Amino acid sequence: MLWEDKAILFSILLVYSSSQVLASGESQEDGQCAELNNTRWQEYRQQRVEVQYLLLTRKNPDCAQRFDQDSVSKPTSYFNTSRPTKVIIHGFSTQAKRETVYTSSRRLTRSALGRRPSWVTDLAQALLGAQDANVVVVDWIYGASFAYNLVVENYKEVALQISVLVNQLQQRHGCRLESFHLIGVSLGAHVAGFVGTVFEGKIGRITGLDPAGPMFKGADTYDRLDPTDALFVDAIHTDSDHFGISIPVGHVDFFLNGGMDQTGCARSRFASIFLLFPVYGYVICDHMRALHVYMSALNGTCQLMGIPCASYEDFLKGSCVDCGVFKGRCPAIGLQEKSGIAMSPIPEQQKVFLLTTSSAPFCAHHILLTLEVSPLDKSAEVEVTLTNWSHGTEHRFRLKPEATVYRRVLAHPAALCQIDSIRLKNTGARLYRQGDVHVKSVCVSELPLHRHEAPLCVNDIDIRRGVPWSHDFVQVCGTS
Repeated sequence: MLWEDKAILFSILLVYSSSQVLASGESQEDGQCAELNNTRWQEYRQQRVEVQYLLLTRKNPDCAQRFDQDSVSKPTSYFNTSRPTKVIIHGFSTQAKRETVYTSSRRLTRSALGRRPSWVTDLAQALLGAQDANVVVVDWIYGASFAYNLVVENYKEVALQISVLVNQLQQRHGCRLESFHLIGVSLGAHVAGFVGTVFEGKIGRITGLDPAGPMFKGADTYDRLDPTDALFVDAIHTDSDHFGISIPVGHVDFFLNGGMDQTGCARSRFASIFLLFPVYGYVICDHMRALHVYMSALNGTCQLMGIPCASYEDFLKGSCVDCGVFKGRCPAIGLQEKSGIAMSPIPEQQKVFLLTTSSAPFCAHHILLTLEVSPLDKSAEVEVTLTNWSHGTEHRFRLKPEATVYRRVLAHPAALCQIDSIRLKNTGARLYRQGDVHVKSVCVSELPLHRHEAPLCVNDIDIRRGVPWSHDFVQVCGTS
């Protein structure tokens, strides 16, 4: 950032701090739980940018306190300056709620735009379950409920107000900048990024959950989330072809299932038109999958690790099988320090890929399937199925005369050592004229590959067209 830009930012921050511009709303009555706002029609017409803060801790996980820099000193405050602070920042709010308004002459039904995001409490409680921390929820529903282009114009104003709070917590109450972890959803990720810009990248961590793409993909790094915004920046991408951003924005960027179409989300050829019509709603399956996967990772059911690779296509082809770029430590989604990466400095803008299932806990084992066949005279098709109890994962290889080795990474619900059997079937029919196919070997291994782990292989198999072949494995998990 240019020196002039820094001077302007800190001048603005000083003005905000001196005037204590913190729209924290009305004072909270004793015993009353604070809630996020619902934007009503009047606020929508006024296009107000108003920010309030809610505090949740392990002492009040179900009853938020209204929060600002002055409330820290109150004896009733649950904020603990010695604990890390998680800051949740929502994004563009379009979840519509119908309300009926009566006038003297007629009854009108219209939308109460900007209904409070229902996922906020779930995310806060998942964070508290994983770590004893202060969880501060940023409520800027009033400023997030206009047309999308107008909301984008407001996001830096919101970031400056958050920066005032962080600055006051640092200067007045001794909170360290490294102890702050900003978690931004969609447009909230870029809000978090601009807060990081104000503090010259000294914020401890920023996590972007499917950072917003429209109006940001071609933006300068000053205007969007990027690795210089915090000591560590990670992002999860799940809808990069529509509402999310397709470029890496952090030190580590997790692209789930390629970062676009998520398993279990219905496809629609009309999806793109909803970029123009916000009434589509806040909860969009692909876009919000990043949030749900992140919450699932916080619950600790399983590790969701990514494999670094140049592209999703290369990842699926088995071209990337380990985490050598991170010195063998694969990054994982969640609260592990620097996503579990031990090396320093951390490479920037590393794209990592992982496959997930269609529902929580979204865990899948990455199984590398390698098929080698003898040279073919004609095209063929071979179906390979891996089974574990009642679960089966299959893939069809389309074989061509010019190639003999084929690889594919599959998402399987069980670990390699729990695979019971493998089945091969020559499925070539009218379009595939090859008769018998000789398989030199078919091997399965689990990613990331480790030197001491040998793949499971079966060699020298002849499969006739339409006649399945199967082999049972006898394995014991935990042995090498």
